Amino acid sequence: MRNVLSVILGIVVGMAFNMALIQLNMAVFFPVPPGMDASDPEQFNTYIQALPNQAFLLVVIAHLGQSFLGGWIAARLGSSRPMLLALIVGFVSLMGGVAAILTIPGPSWMVLEIPLYLAMAFMAGRMEQTRRKAVHGGE
Repeated sequence: MRNVLSVILGIVVGMAFNMALIQLNMAVFFPVPPGMDASDPEQFNTYIQALPNQAFLLVVIAHLGQSFLGGWIAARLGSSRPMLLALIVGFVSLMGGVAAILTIPGPSWMVLEIPLYLAMAFMAGRMEQTRRKAVHGGE
């Protein structure tokens, strides 16, 4: 049960991190034009297509941060199998990233982030495995 809860918490915290960075990007660095209704898909897509490529760098960082942070939390809080828990969160993040790329018009180079979701989750799981090995003397 602890492992299930750690995965759920990892997904939730990772998503919150992702959304916070994207909101920061939209509010501070690339604000929505006055009078634009972000809930209108046509207006939102026009806004996205008008953004420079630099606007998407923080989005990529947010996506990959979701996978790393969420994976690390799941691995750290789980009772066993930290790598598996981290990769589960990474896979969920990957599915969200694929859905975002398919639905939100962004630059084509953003597909390069796809294989990195699992790599980031792997790094988080490996970090926790190394920590546990150091704390528990190789157990």
